Amino acid sequence: MSDPVPRTVHISSAVVSAFPERCDEVVRQINAVPLTEVHRVEGGKIVIVMEGASTGEIGARLAEIGLMDGVLSANMVFEQIAELDDIGVNS
Repeated sequence: MSDPVPRTVHISSAVVSAFPERCDEVVRQINAVPLTEVHRVEGGKIVIVMEGASTGEIGARLAEIGLMDGVLSANMVFEQIAELDDIGVNS
């Protein structure tokens, strides 16, 4: 029996701190990560939004970002779990 299709989506925001002189490079690396968007960059701080099927998926992606060259830290700020039916996605 196959696993049911997840009926929720996890949307999380995070702040990534990078060496200011490497910030452009870090932004390019983050932009290459699927389901991850850079929303603001200021003074070595990068605000990102990630979508995923689970908290574990989001956490693994954030850990991957935290290990990128030029990154000092990557910290989750907020997570929302939405039912797909609530956001207009039907089975």
